[in-house]
Amino acid sequence: MDKLLLLGDEAIAQAAIDSGLSGVFAYPGTPSTEITEYIQDSKEAKAKGIRSNWACNEKTAMEAALGMSYAGKRAMFCCKHVGVNVAADPFMNSAITGTNGGLVYIAADDPSMHSSQDEQDSRTYADFAMIPCLEPSNQQEAYDMVHYAFDISEKYHTPVMIRVTTRLAHSRSAVERRDIRSNQNTMQVPEDKKQFILLPVNAKRQYKKLIAKQDDLMRESETKGFNQLFEGKDKSLGIVACGIGYNYLMENFPDRKCPYSVLKISQYPMPEKQLRKLYDESDEILVVEEGQPVYERLIQGILKQGKKVHGRLDGTIQRDGELSPNSVGKAVGMKVLEGFALPEVLAPRPPKLCDGCPHADSYLCLNEAMKDMGESRVFSDIGCYTLGALPPFSAIYSTVDMGASITMAKGAAEADLKPTVAVIGDSTFTHSGMTGLLDCCVDQIPITIIILDNDITAMTGAQKSSATGRIESICQGIGVEKEHIRVITPLKKNFEENVRIMKEEINYKGVSVIIPRRDCVVWGKKKLRMKKAAENK
Repeated sequence: MDKLLLLGDEAIAQAAIDSGLSGVFAYPGTPSTEITEYIQDSKEAKAKGIRSNWACNEKTAMEAALGMSYAGKRAMFCCKHVGVNVAADPFMNSAITGTNGGLVYIAADDPSMHSSQDEQDSRTYADFAMIPCLEPSNQQEAYDMVHYAFDISEKYHTPVMIRVTTRLAHSRSAVERRDIRSNQNTMQVPEDKKQFILLPVNAKRQYKKLIAKQDDLMRESETKGFNQLFEGKDKSLGIVACGIGYNYLMENFPDRKCPYSVLKISQYPMPEKQLRKLYDESDEILVVEEGQPVYERLIQGILKQGKKVHGRLDGTIQRDGELSPNSVGKAVGMKVLEGFALPEVLAPRPPKLCDGCPHADSYLCLNEAMKDMGESRVFSDIGCYTLGALPPFSAIYSTVDMGASITMAKGAAEADLKPTVAVIGDSTFTHSGMTGLLDCCVDQIPITIIILDNDITAMTGAQKSSATGRIESICQGIGVEKEHIRVITPLKKNFEENVRIMKEEINYKGVSVIIPRRDCVVWGKKKLRMKKAAENK
């Protein structure tokens, strides 16, 4: 079989192609974006007709994946950890409906918040929904788990989550392709015609089925090899190492031979028999898991005995941030080499908008327009433009979640903070800003919404935006008066005119929308290269 050098994300994508995938459904979000992009760029995926377009948000993506499963085909949904929140409604309910074709959910968590607003641990969702969760410790395991996940999804008619973290998603390793399926599933609707009808009478029946699956899912967890108990000679400590935490542990031992007994966990639900054996044979337990102390708490609840269980909860491992070989080595009691501390003379270098970014001109105009109106009146959103919170602009005062700019500004206006302005990107607007705008129109709130349109989903790497060519018609259809939908070009030469327009709309006692429109500079250069390449063919 082929051996490829792949990112963890790419290993997942290639495995999905090799597993007979019919469609991947996603909204871009680091560190999950490369999964869908790999499939979009794959000649093999194109030849097989695998569907791989971006959805307008995670909820619509997951529901489309569930629909493909309903039709009997294999589907995959991908998002970053906060995207699971957006898709939580179909996520929880799909556990109850169950599946027809194989259905795999990829959740890419971001401990240390490299590009996120929290350190949420998606394993909590899998446990909450009572579905299997797989957590690879390396890229080969990530590849193998996708094959396995589709198989058990169809065997037990359940969605399966695969949870990865940033380091695994974005690091490379050799991966061997195997078990390649040449064909996709044929289209076949569910045998149980009521399976997907969650009226209470059917939902109660389906929920009992979900509960009844748990013993089988536990047996899978204990017998399929992703969870392994390695016996050690030193019984003073037993180590539970979850996912990539296992690799961090073993990197402390040159020969990868740990003197303590180690329960490597890469499949949930928690394998209770192996856990009890480790506990009975060890004086104390250390839990090494990337993210929150999700399974440390569960282990304490399962064991209910007097031996100490160490981990993030008692501070043996730092509660926040990523694991590392050093942090795990310290927790085991080893002496680790520490690097030199950065000299204080080195000043931090915060991120900034690209030179020539249209958002920079938009913020300069907004600051001038708001100069005499008081600070703390501009609510923003998730995107490149979030950097407007930093100097030299310091133009925005909130960034909470996708779409919150409009609804937070609405709530503030209703608390008599007037005028209020919301700043949101084009892709974020169609992701989750449209409903907030509808609320503003229904309640006739005096608010100005600035939709920064750079023609692309820029922050995550220039994916197609669902908003392109649609913003004005969406706003008008929702209820914004046509004369208060203003399109401007954010350039320095238009500064005075743009400030005048912003002032007019900010002072308007109703709902107004301003659309600063100019291509992302990075995307603009890429479009020009693509155009020249097409002309030279």
